[in-house]
Parts: sequence; structure tokens; C-alpha cells
Amino acid sequence: MSWTDERVELLRKLWLEGLSASQIARELSNGISRNAVIGKVHRLGMSGRVKAAAPAVARPRVKTARAAAHQRMSAPIVRGNTALAIRSQPVEALLPTPEEDVVIPMSEMVTIMDLKESMCRWPMGDPASGEFRFCGGKKNANQSGPYCTYHSRIAYQPVQDRRRERRSQSA
Repeated sequence: MSWTDERVELLRKLWLEGLSASQIARELSNGISRNAVIGKVHRLGMSGRVKAAAPAVARPRVKTARAAAHQRMSAPIVRGNTALAIRSQPVEALLPTPEEDVVIPMSEMVTIMDLKESMCRWPMGDPASGEFRFCGGKKNANQSGPYCTYHSRIAYQPVQDRRRERRSQSA
């Protein structure tokens, strides 16, 4: 298929009459596609054209009572990006539990040499100093961790509690 002068003139005439690219391609036939027509119009710089006439009989759309009732019953209209919409839910404010200060007698604190399997391994003090010791308190028999009950509550906090603490500290 090639664009002859006659085809180009016919293309211009049909384009200015308001025919669509598909209609012009049908008129020109012989291997000319709609996309070929659009490309040639673009290359020729023919942008403006007459709008095609509207259909002779245009029926006005009438909302039925059923459609209006259905519209009111549906969910509220949300505009914008709903993926980022945050629905706030009330969160119960938990009162901070006062930290119990467990006093461990010096006699119960143990060095690494005296540490036994049934003793708490919570470190106390600076590891570089000579005064460094471990808690040494008794572990519960049903407890699998290395700490006594008190130190287990400090070491193993539920994720939600840790997040809540971080939020309160950053606020």
C-alpha cells in the first residue's frame, strides 16, 4: 500500500468532513488500516476537523425510582485514594504498670563460675567490672527460658506492648 496524491486528497476531504479513521480506511480500502489513516493525518498535521453530527433522535435519560432507591441504599461515596484511608478505632488506654524493683540480695547474685542450670542468667552490672554478676534467682520448673519470672517479663514482652511503648516514647 502506498499513499498516492489521490489517496492523500481523498483522506483530507473525508477527514475534514468529519469521518472517523475507521470510516476513512474503509473508503480508501486496499490495505489501508485505521492506524495507517491516523498516522498519515498526524504526519500531515491535520488536527482540526468538523465534528460528526449528533444522532437525530437523542433520548433523555430518565432515572427510575428503583435506581434512585438503590443509590441511596449503597455505601457512601468515597472520593480519592481509598487504599490509604484510615479508619480510626478507639484504643483502650492501658495504664502503665509500675515496674517492680526486685531487690536481689548480694548473696543470691552469682558469678559465671557459680551459675547453675536452675538459676536466672539475667546480667547485673557492667561486664567489664569485677562486680559483674548474674541474678541467680530460681527459675520456675515450667519455664523454658534462662530467666526468673521477673526477668522473663522484662525480656519477653508481647509485640503489641513494645509497639505501644515506642509510640508513647516518641510522642
